[in-house]
Amino acid sequence: MAGLRLALTVALEDLRAAHQQDPSARSLVEIALGYPGVHAVWIHRVSHWLWQRPGLRLPARLLSQASRFLTGIEIHPGARLGRRLFIDHGMGVVIGETAEVGDDVLLFHGVTLGGRSMRKGKRHPTLGDHVTVGAGAKILGPLSIGARAQIGANAVVISDVPADHLAVGIPVRIRPLPGSAQDGAEFDDPAIYI
Repeated sequence: MAGLRLALTVALEDLRAAHQQDPSARSLVEIALGYPGVHAVWIHRVSHWLWQRPGLRLPARLLSQASRFLTGIEIHPGARLGRRLFIDHGMGVVIGETAEVGDDVLLFHGVTLGGRSMRKGKRHPTLGDHVTVGAGAKILGPLSIGARAQIGANAVVISDVPADHLAVGIPVRIRPLPGSAQDGAEFDDPAIYI
């Protein structure tokens, strides 16, 4: 019973996070019925649970592939997702097996949390809490994206990004976020990159 209560609490948190992050969302019911990013996260939570159980990795993988077919979002069942993750639009998002995503993260469509190596072990990125990743961004390798960092649309990230920094470009240039403690100069409005 406690497990069911926790699952319902987490699902409600996911709905509220989507409602807060998406200005076009009108109701929790609309989000629950019509948001593939939320559906992909919910199905992932089940497939991840299966993935962690001995002998259930094949069903976990098959469930994740069914989710990919239904939502256009591919999340490996081994990936670790934090609470209140919102995948806006979602089509084309790929999250690799050893990726770790913190709490209150926002990902836009076309984001890849991928690897740069075919070796076993940690090969996908780790995103801290409150990270925003713009549409089409590629974050590649076992690197770290610090809390509250922002990754610009279509950026290609191949090195760590510190907390409270903005990463834009191909390859990225890393700058303190405007108004952060590290900000010592004026930069363009980061919203145009997200």
